Amino acid sequence: MRGFWDRRAEEDPFYFVDNRLQYGAPDMERFWAGGQEDLDQIMSRLGLRLSPQERVVEIGCGVGRITRALASRVSDVRALDVSPRMLEHAREHNHELNNVEWLLGDGSTLTCIADASADGCFSHVVFQHIPDPQITLRYVREMGRVLKAGGWSAFQVSNQPALHRRRSLLTRLRSLPGRLSGRRPRGQAHAAWLGSAVRLDELRSVADEAGLDVERVSGEGTQWCLVLLRKRT
Repeated sequence: MRGFWDRRAEEDPFYFVDNRLQYGAPDMERFWAGGQEDLDQIMSRLGLRLSPQERVVEIGCGVGRITRALASRVSDVRALDVSPRMLEHAREHNHELNNVEWLLGDGSTLTCIADASADGCFSHVVFQHIPDPQITLRYVREMGRVLKAGGWSAFQVSNQPALHRRRSLLTRLRSLPGRLSGRRPRGQAHAAWLGSAVRLDELRSVADEAGLDVERVSGEGTQWCLVLLRKRT
């Protein structure tokens, strides 16, 4: 995972954070504005409001696209990513944010976050890229550990297994010249890009074991399934 995302950070970090952009020539104004818009949309769909007093943990911050939006609305953000190179870009492009701590994660836990020290956890377009859904469920358990009583967790997962199947050999061969020439993105047949889907029944069970209630689900059965969990008081 770490090596894969370090390579993507060298190739085109902004495209691999938001692949709606043009590969190799990202519109940076659009990139940063999109972080604010995506956060607004997620909060609206989940019926969640951020408070200026809250301390938030972001899982999979990348170059800080949504971190920047979160930091403008809450007290502080502890932003984790598995890729040191992505974090270098995040610090470079968000040097003015004095309420963000950029942390190198291990790709499966939140061990650098103390128990019951967060008001909220957030993650978007991260878990869908994790090859093993059990790792995503491990993060759910970790959310239960780091959240304070009454704290929330808002995140996106995929519920569409078909989207995560490897493309046919013929399709991969057709795109090979473009990838070799640098005109098309690399790594999109890799397990760390294809990722996996999470079953909601398993997620509900793990959340319950972690002391979390499922408060809202939006987009069940799609790639863009949003989940809001709440730590029991």
